[in-house]
Amino acid sequence: MTERAVLLAGRVGRPHGLDGSFHVTRPRAGLLRVGVTVRLGERTFEIVRAAGTDDRPILRLDGVAGREAVEALRGTDLYVAREEAPALADDEYWAEDLEGCVVTDGDRELGRVARLVALPSCEALEMAGSGVLIPLVRDAVRTVDIAAGRIDVNTAFLGDLAP
Repeated sequence: MTERAVLLAGRVGRPHGLDGSFHVTRPRAGLLRVGVTVRLGERTFEIVRAAGTDDRPILRLDGVAGREAVEALRGTDLYVAREEAPALADDEYWAEDLEGCVVTDGDRELGRVARLVALPSCEALEMAGSGVLIPLVRDAVRTVDIAAGRIDVNTAFLGDLAP
């Protein structure tokens, strides 16, 4: 699987109980459902149990039995194939797809997206190097073209973002 073919779904955390269940840290709960196959390094496992909450999920994987097995995997990233991910709405994007996109205002290039930041009221794009945050709201973002790797913003709404 190529890096673009998978989505980071979380990380194996501490064991929960004795049966091989574990807490997931930095979860993307929508990706972590019973029956989904996850990749940990070069190995794949099926999720056979999902409990807890969206913010604090607890998983058990087929073939991972006992606390010792979980401890051996602790800290390992969980990846899910994009084809197993739920469909997104027209105005939704995976963070991985936004990272690295060029930010423009018309023909004026402003920078690149370093990462997506979750704020209390909305999500925002952080521009690399400057730390400038661009809220993902309609007044601020005109268009997002993932295929072209371009996000067009309205600097009149945002204020001057000159590099």
